[in-house]
Amino acid sequence: MTAKNPMKKSGKSATLTLKEHIVEIISDSGEGAQRCGQSLGSIAARMGNGIWTTEIIPAEIRPPARSVAGASGNRIRIGSSYITNGGDQTDLVVAFNEQVLLGRVRDRELKPGCIIILESMWRKHPDLNISTAYSETYDRLVAAGYNVRETPMEQECQLLNADPKRGKNMFALGMLCYIYSFDLQMAREQIALTFGKKAQSVIDANVKLLEAGHKWAVANLDFSFSIPATPTQQPQIVTNGNTALALGVMASGMELCSMYPITPATSASHYLSDVFEKVGGIVHQAEDEIAACAFAIGASYASKCTITITSGPGYSLKQEAIGLAVMAEIPLVVVNVQRGGPSTGQPTKIEQGDLMCAIFGSHGDAPKVVMAPATIEDCFYSIITARKIAEAFNMVVVVLSDASLSSSQQPFNRPQFNESWLAPPIDQSPVPEGARPYDWDATTGLARRFIPGQPGGMHTVTGLAHDRDSHVAYDPDINQESLRARSLKLAALQKTLTAPEVHGEAKGDLLLIGWGSTKGAIDEAVDALRAEGEKVSAINLRFLQPMQPGIKEIMQRFKKVMTIEINWSDNPDEEIIDEANRRYSSLAILLRSRYLVDVDCWSEVRGQPVKPSTIRRIALAKLKK
Repeated sequence: MTAKNPMKKSGKSATLTLKEHIVEIISDSGEGAQRCGQSLGSIAARMGNGIWTTEIIPAEIRPPARSVAGASGNRIRIGSSYITNGGDQTDLVVAFNEQVLLGRVRDRELKPGCIIILESMWRKHPDLNISTAYSETYDRLVAAGYNVRETPMEQECQLLNADPKRGKNMFALGMLCYIYSFDLQMAREQIALTFGKKAQSVIDANVKLLEAGHKWAVANLDFSFSIPATPTQQPQIVTNGNTALALGVMASGMELCSMYPITPATSASHYLSDVFEKVGGIVHQAEDEIAACAFAIGASYASKCTITITSGPGYSLKQEAIGLAVMAEIPLVVVNVQRGGPSTGQPTKIEQGDLMCAIFGSHGDAPKVVMAPATIEDCFYSIITARKIAEAFNMVVVVLSDASLSSSQQPFNRPQFNESWLAPPIDQSPVPEGARPYDWDATTGLARRFIPGQPGGMHTVTGLAHDRDSHVAYDPDINQESLRARSLKLAALQKTLTAPEVHGEAKGDLLLIGWGSTKGAIDEAVDALRAEGEKVSAINLRFLQPMQPGIKEIMQRFKKVMTIEINWSDNPDEEIIDEANRRYSSLAILLRSRYLVDVDCWSEVRGQPVKPSTIRRIALAKLKK
C-alpha cells in the first residue's frame, strides 16, 4: 500500500470533550517513552485531572531494538474525576516504531479503532528488511481497523537535535499536550522539574523539543480532546507506589532500610537513598537478600524497628532470617513487591502469587501479620500501620505490594504529618527486678521488649526454642507454651481490627472479594453493574493474617461469593477439572477453610492488571449460573 498523508488537515476539527481517555507512549527501551508518559501524567494531575499510570516494562535490561518483547513505555488513564485503576483498552498510542505495537495488539490492549500516531521514518529505511516489515505491519494495522497516523517525529526532531533519539520523547509530549488541551507553560515547568538536576542547557533543549511537537501538532493534526478537570480542595502529591512506600518509611519514624536490589522493588531504595539521610535515616545495601534481612533484624534488636524491602525471590531467601525474628520476637517490617513467578518468572509483570508464601512459607509455625495495600495512598499509610503493629506486638509484619502498585502513579491528598505516626521514645529505664525477657501474657501472648543496654535486662537472644528467660529449652511443655504465646498475638491484634467496608449495598446477589491492587478495578466493575440494576457489592481485605472481623457475616448476606485475584485457579469448565481436583485461588482457599462458606473464585495471570470490563463480564456470568 502506498502511504498517503493522513496527517494533513482538510480543516480544523472542533475539540471533542471526553470524560476520560487512555493513552500509551511506547518505544524501544532507552528512548524515553516512560519519562514522556510520567511527565504527561504529572501534567494532567497538575491540571486537576484524575490519572492512573501503568508502566510497560520489558523483562530484559537491554532487549533487542525494534522487537515485540522490547516494548517500553507508559500507559496513562486520564479522567475528569478520581481514577482508581488503569481501566480497559487504550484509545490512543504514540509509537516510535511499528514492532513495539505488535505485542499490544496481540494482548488485545488496544481498543478497536484506536488512534495510532506512528513514527514514519522506517518506511524509507535503507535496510529493505526493516522498510518491508514496517510497510507490512502498517497495512495489517490499517486492515484491522486502527486509525494509523504516520508522523515524521525523527525528521522534525533532527531540525533541533543532531541525535533525535535523545529528544523524540519530548516532541511526543508536546504533541500530546496539544491533543489533550494541556497548558504548555505547565509542561515547561514539568520539564524543568524532571531535568532539574541537569544543566540549564539540557532543560532549554527539551523545552524547544516540547514546543516543536506542540507546534507541529497544531499545524498537522485534525483532532484534539478536552477532559474537564475536577479541582481538588486539598493539596495533592503525584507519586508511584514504591515512592509512597519510601515516604511511609520516613513518616513512620523508622531509621533503617536494609535491602538488596531486585525488580520491581528497587526504586523504593533509590528514592530513600536520595532523601533518607536528610531525616536521619540510613539505606544499607547488603551483599545479598539474606544479609539484608539479618542486618535489619540486628538493628531492630538494638532498639529501632527497621524495614527490608524485596520481591518474591528475595522474600524466599529471607525466610530463615524472618523465622529468627519470629522466634526471638524482634519487630520487623518486610515489604514484598510481588511479581510474576515462580523462579525468575516475569520480573516486570504483576502477580498476586505470594500470599500463601507470606502466611505459611516459613519452616515451622511462624505467625506473621500480613497486610496488603490497595492503592498508592495505601502504600504510604500501610507502612506507618505496619511499624506500629511490629513494635506493639514484637512481631514480623509483611506488607504485600505488587508490580502494578510499585510503578503506577496516582494523585492523593498530601499527607499531613502526625506525631502519632512515630514510635514512642525507647524505654531505657532499669528492668524491674524479676522481669523476664519472654514473660508471655496468658491472654495476649505479649511480653515486654528488652532493649540492649537496659540495666538488669541482660539476656542471651537465640533462634533456638527457649523459655521465658531466653534459655535454650527443649522441654515439650515450654515449646508448647512459646508457640501458644506467639500465636495468641495474632488473635490479640484481630480484636483491634474493624470489619471491612462494603462497596455497594450490605446484601445482594453477588459479593466480589479482592485484596491488594485489584480494589480499584473491582469497585469500578461493581459500580457499572449496579448502574445496570444488578445487586452486586464488593469488599477488599487489607489484612490477610489475621483477617478482619465480620467477614463471614458479610458473606452470608449474599447469595453468591467470588474472589477476584491475580494468581492461579483452575477453570471449572476444563474437561478434566471437577470439585475433587480443582485448585482454588489463594484468598478463596483461605476464606473457604476459615469460614466454611462456598466461595467461588476467578483469576488470571496474564501479567497485566485486571480490567474492570473483564470483572464485569465474569460477574455477569456468575449471576446467570
